[in-house]
Amino acid sequence: MTNDMASDAPLIEVKNLAVRFHTPTRIVEAVRGLSFTLGREKLAIVGESGSGKSMTGRAILDLVPWPGEVSAQRLAYRGRDLQAMKPQERRGLRGKHISMVMQDPKFSLNPVMTVGKQIAEAYRVHTRVSAAEARERALAMLEAVQIREPARVFDLYPHEVSGGMGQRVMIAMMLIGEPDVLIADEPTSALDVTVQAQILDILERLVTDRGMGLIFISHDLPLVAAFCDRVIVMYAGRVMETLDAKDLRHGKHPYTQGLLGCLPDLDHPRQRLAVLDRDPAWAGG
Repeated sequence: MTNDMASDAPLIEVKNLAVRFHTPTRIVEAVRGLSFTLGREKLAIVGESGSGKSMTGRAILDLVPWPGEVSAQRLAYRGRDLQAMKPQERRGLRGKHISMVMQDPKFSLNPVMTVGKQIAEAYRVHTRVSAAEARERALAMLEAVQIREPARVFDLYPHEVSGGMGQRVMIAMMLIGEPDVLIADEPTSALDVTVQAQILDILERLVTDRGMGLIFISHDLPLVAAFCDRVIVMYAGRVMETLDAKDLRHGKHPYTQGLLGCLPDLDHPRQRLAVLDRDPAWAGG
């Protein structure tokens, strides 16, 4: 193995990441000064809508839309400098080494292609295999994400599958290339609790069996506290604190405590939930 792909290097290294959008009137800073490393673990990024969670995942994959601008002191995959790569090299990493499950499969899947063909296509982009072999691989992945009757589902169109099944199809598509890193952007937000538990079980099993690194983007604090290993709490594009997931309820930053205080507690019911008071100082200058 070459030095830039050394096995002891973190899967992802991010140092002083910034994502900016240049508008006619001002510069919007979506992510500011974000730093973290990812090993073979489940790392959660939590915060309110607009805190920069999804933009962080998109920046790693070079998917920030125009007029966005990404800069970082270091942005690396297994020791390789992502910013120094040519666009073609970055594209080669997407899907094969780093994959991202988008938030809503209804907007991520091609409505005029069957789900099976889309999964098979994702595999053939990175491997030189026949259509028949890609189909067999896609069927195996549908089975791996616990979809019954994979041969039948293979020929369905996105509008013919439920939300939970669509999310499983997206996970199958993103994992068919056997990536080292999976970025899951709110993979359970639109699902009922039963299907949510099934999706989390699939992710847990795949991460454990394959030794992947998972970046789990969510706004559900109780869920990430139970499911993930570490948590990054973001507000206005900045990191408020990073802590072990099991210690999330004991977070020291007022923003973390404010988010927790807004959650209903069935064991200790209150007439009125707390309102989060935001300190302008948290957003920085």
